[in-house]
Amino acid sequence: MYEPAEDSFIFAENLAVNFGDYVLDTGTGCGILGIVAAEKASHVVAVDLNPKAVRCAKENAKRNKVAAKMSFIQGDLFTPLSIDTKFDLILFNAPYLPSEHWEGEAWIERAWAGGVDGRSVLDRFLRDFPSHLKADGRLLLMQSTYANLEKTFEMLKTQGFKVEIVAEQAAPFFETIVLMEAKANRGCPRHLSLPKSS
Repeated sequence: MYEPAEDSFIFAENLAVNFGDYVLDTGTGCGILGIVAAEKASHVVAVDLNPKAVRCAKENAKRNKVAAKMSFIQGDLFTPLSIDTKFDLILFNAPYLPSEHWEGEAWIERAWAGGVDGRSVLDRFLRDFPSHLKADGRLLLMQSTYANLEKTFEMLKTQGFKVEIVAEQAAPFFETIVLMEAKANRGCPRHLSLPKSS
């Protein structure tokens, strides 16, 4: 099982959930983000491709006494959800690390392997998430500077979202991990200072 790492803890520390939010935790892993969100959320739907992760997240929710406020689904991103299911908040700690073509075959590798440019899962997620977000909903997304932040910002801007960097931290091997929040753009877009890739 893939243990929560530095990016998960940074995400959890900066996870702002409003009381009553209906939350989707995409790629839930051990369930840490969904469990933290469940303290204030009305309900959290936790999805992961890895059936072992789903079982682990469910057990962790029971241990943290929030299982009654969570649902657990095994599936690929939004595939197991009906098209009309919409959320106030969507969370995704993406598998963003560049990887070789043979990496990602094992369940454990799928937690971090993002394809040759780190964006194989991220781009699919960014394409599909708006159809599952309420008009006034929010996205919280974690990724690395290794996976081309500029492309993520451009994709979100093109889809009508404004983006704000919530937290960032230098990580081993000269990358920076960045937590960003995206909301529907109802005014002037904010100016962003992007962290520099090393």
